[in-house]
Amino acid sequence: MATSASSPHATGFPAEGRCGYYVEKKKRFCRMVVAAGKRFCGEHAGAAEEEDARKRILCPLDPKHTVYEDQLAKHLKKCNSREKPKPDFYIQDINAGLKDETEIPEQLVPISSLSEEQLEKLIKKLRKASEGLNSTLKDHIMSHPALHDALNDPKNGDSATKHLKQQASILGNIEKLKLLGPRRCFVEFGAGKGKLSHWVDIALKDAEKVHFILVEKVTTRFKVDGKHRKKNSVFERLQIDIQHLCLNKIPVLREGKLPVVGIGKHLCGMATDLALRCLIETYAASFEERNEEPLAKRIKNDKTEKEIYTLAKEGNEKNVPEKWNPVAGIVIALCCHHRCDWRHYVGKEYFRALGLGAVEFHYFQRMSSWATCGMRKTSLETSNSTTKRQDNQNDSEEHDDGGYRITDDGADSLPGLLSVEEKKKIGHLCKLLIDQGRIQYLQQKGFSPALQYYTDPLVSLENVLLTALPNHSSSPETTA
Repeated sequence: MATSASSPHATGFPAEGRCGYYVEKKKRFCRMVVAAGKRFCGEHAGAAEEEDARKRILCPLDPKHTVYEDQLAKHLKKCNSREKPKPDFYIQDINAGLKDETEIPEQLVPISSLSEEQLEKLIKKLRKASEGLNSTLKDHIMSHPALHDALNDPKNGDSATKHLKQQASILGNIEKLKLLGPRRCFVEFGAGKGKLSHWVDIALKDAEKVHFILVEKVTTRFKVDGKHRKKNSVFERLQIDIQHLCLNKIPVLREGKLPVVGIGKHLCGMATDLALRCLIETYAASFEERNEEPLAKRIKNDKTEKEIYTLAKEGNEKNVPEKWNPVAGIVIALCCHHRCDWRHYVGKEYFRALGLGAVEFHYFQRMSSWATCGMRKTSLETSNSTTKRQDNQNDSEEHDDGGYRITDDGADSLPGLLSVEEKKKIGHLCKLLIDQGRIQYLQQKGFSPALQYYTDPLVSLENVLLTALPNHSSSPETTA
């Protein structure tokens, strides 16, 4: 189809004195000479005027793009934003957790609107709840030979080097936990380009029967998983929100009985809680009751919480070895605690035991941003926040401040009350308390979890790694 020069599909400009009509088929402008004062040659003048008169409107499925109004019906049938048939492994809200509306107030004021007395009360609650917690984690900064050449490539920029150091340390920790090996499935949550799985695959060399499942809810450019051609490893990408993912409905896991290793690099906020529940309450739970007969009833759109839990246990396999654990281990680099959510949080029981609830959780997760955003040295940096936000968006695999500079929760609006250093310490306490709820959750589910620093804060301010092994395995040291 040919379009006018004013079309968004046109590229470049026509030569001076030549027709301004862009010929899509030839990928160039028409080369006919035009009359003085005219824009189009005689051949294209009528077609261009007709096309220019057509009206473009926002697509009702996704207002980020437009479509000709007279072609709307045709466009809706092929638009990438249209609702597509759900795969078998999609079960609405299966990993979301129970929704308790009574605990969540309708509206909570931002931290900057709290009085000094209210803020001091919150901080006292935080410090009391954090008593006894070891705020200094052990350093497990590691590397791996698989990334040696990449790390020493002189063509690397600062950003590439930063990511490679993190990936090398995560890979080193995976190996230390004895999770690198054949006949297993690595599920990378929040996979992005899939680089972490890529390096795991390189490290495994020719290990047999290795499967990679890359979970990412958005379309991702420059993926690396398509470059793998090894016969012993298979890459499968699932475009789905972790909240709706039922792992035991995926054929390779349902039929192959492969132990799963859950991995992730900077798994943002609530995504960590969704991933933990996906692995432990959805996938592992399906094997714990493998000797029960599954219900024949299929869940409908108006399913209840009990029905959701029942469906998670369907597809159970017989004759699974007694000591075989479907989840071999978990290695997740944490980030963006300010994006956590009470409903999805796995540590609710821990918070309640401390006399805390949804309100305190809301403010603690907002204050957790002080651990990274509080690093601003002067208020002048605020003027550069737009540039920094764009830098973060250009590098979607890094979330030192969650991709945003949090300015609406009082990080800069508490003159005389808290210094930058005090805010930083409070932010770290909030992160630690939220992560401790996850630690207790994993302990109660039969795992030996640990928190450790896996990279230098100069590489990433989000430098905490959560690891967990089943209790019957050789486990890392747990944190108190």
